[in-house]
Amino acid sequence: MASVFLYHVVGDLTVGKPELVEFAETETVEAAIRAIGESSEGGIPVWNKRSQKSVIENAEMRQQRFVGILNSLDIVAFLAREECLADQAKAIKTPVSEVVIHNYSALKVVDPGTRLIDALEMMKQGVKRLLVPKSVVWRGMSKRFSFLYNGKWLKNIDTSSGNNTNLIANTNLPSSSSSNATILDKYCCLSREDILRFIIGCLGALAPLPLSSIASLGIINSNYCSIEASFPAIDATKNRPHDPCAVAVVEPTSDGQYNIIGEISASKLWKCDYLAASWALANLSAGQFVMGVEDNLTPRSVPDIALNQMVGDSNLGNGGSPTRQKKFSSRSIGFFSNAANSSFGVGRSMYRGRSAPLTCKFTSSLAAVMAQILSHRATHVWVTEAENDNILVGVVGYADILAAVTRQPVPAISESQPS
Repeated sequence: MASVFLYHVVGDLTVGKPELVEFAETETVEAAIRAIGESSEGGIPVWNKRSQKSVIENAEMRQQRFVGILNSLDIVAFLAREECLADQAKAIKTPVSEVVIHNYSALKVVDPGTRLIDALEMMKQGVKRLLVPKSVVWRGMSKRFSFLYNGKWLKNIDTSSGNNTNLIANTNLPSSSSSNATILDKYCCLSREDILRFIIGCLGALAPLPLSSIASLGIINSNYCSIEASFPAIDATKNRPHDPCAVAVVEPTSDGQYNIIGEISASKLWKCDYLAASWALANLSAGQFVMGVEDNLTPRSVPDIALNQMVGDSNLGNGGSPTRQKKFSSRSIGFFSNAANSSFGVGRSMYRGRSAPLTCKFTSSLAAVMAQILSHRATHVWVTEAENDNILVGVVGYADILAAVTRQPVPAISESQPS
């Protein structure tokens, strides 16, 4: 195990992170679309509103108010419902409480002094966000050890208040209750992307692991979700996975394998035209959805309808409905390039731009896969055979990478070492 995970704490990664602004479940889908466009990993944490703002809220209370993480695929799937397509203006005014999938374990409130290795273990178990208090307890850059050592609080932490594990340390706080409220209400949010960016900056400390192939590390997940290109695209939203939130669009080959031609995922829909994407999801096949329809369908096959253009803040401002109208086309979803393939039965094209799935070979190194995910702001990479970059064999996501870099046993640490 690299010492970088033992001698750094979560507080090191919060330097420069902005204060969390909560997104309440009473907000509308329209507001969520704007917020997701500015978020990391294409999703935003959703919260219940505080019952009494005058009451000092500790970490446990904040954890209990968390609802789940809302992503772009959740919104597109909701807007693709028949009743939403019939009245889009009403649909985008729907509270997100009716859209977000409840998952209380996706976020964890942790002390800034929590060891980085402990944070990685949490994320391996399904935590997608870490909420870290920006309190006066945390001072300076990294300390050699966490306040937590082998699951126990060190002596400089006040444990008189009882149930303090993974909660905010209350030492050195001002005596004023109003000051306490101000301090305890300030949090910043760390995503798995933040963690991965820190790790990729420490590849030298992980050597020779980063140069090992993902196949040799055994982190390729073969239990991915997929849908055949000829099936309705809306089927991809049924029992969709949550980590990564992605469904591969595939075509079967004569020898029983599958070619990947695209994906329906939160990553791809992150900054799309949500209303256009929802119509396409409800009316097109999966292959048409990811490859384009203009050359595959006759003009009569696609209804001549007007869709609200919802890309950019200018169309969602002033609290009103989007005003600009345009007719549907395959490129109106927002991620089709001008050189999309004329037939999704021909295979993937290198000129398809953002509609092409992000892939790597199973011989690719761990460092290369990490760089791909970060450079494309993706949550996963599809893995193909070395000889044929169309044949799909699995997927690698954040959890798989974190499992790889933390797999080695943690060495014993002497308490006599300086802290």
